Amino acid sequence: QVQLVESGGGLVQAGGSLRLSCAASGTIFSTNAMNWYRQAPGKQRELVAAITSAGPTNYADSVKGRFTISRDNAKNTVYLQMNSLKPEDTAVYYCHTVYYLRHYWGQGTQVTVSS
Repeated sequence: QVQLVESGGGLVQAGGSLRLSCAASGTIFSTNAMNWYRQAPGKQRELVAAITSAGPTNYADSVKGRFTISRDNAKNTVYLQMNSLKPEDTAVYYCHTVYYLRHYWGQGTQVTVSS
């Protein structure tokens, strides 16, 4: 069983920063690609950032240059550093991975950016 637990969300003013963390259970972490998604009210869930097991990353155009995804395999944790936050970044942020073709999601953490 894979468990993903996010933390680090909160309320921040526009232009501020937050760092999200996702702690993953099990020994699968170092071999899995890890992703951050977000879902704003009334909108579909969208991929924000992804990191492979070897380290290459990918970002949504809307967050490029502002967000950085990273991982610490020794701690089974993936991070999302979010800088220069905008009100449109307000959403629930989810950690995600795929293991043996099954999709696993964390419970989500709320990020609210005030203008």
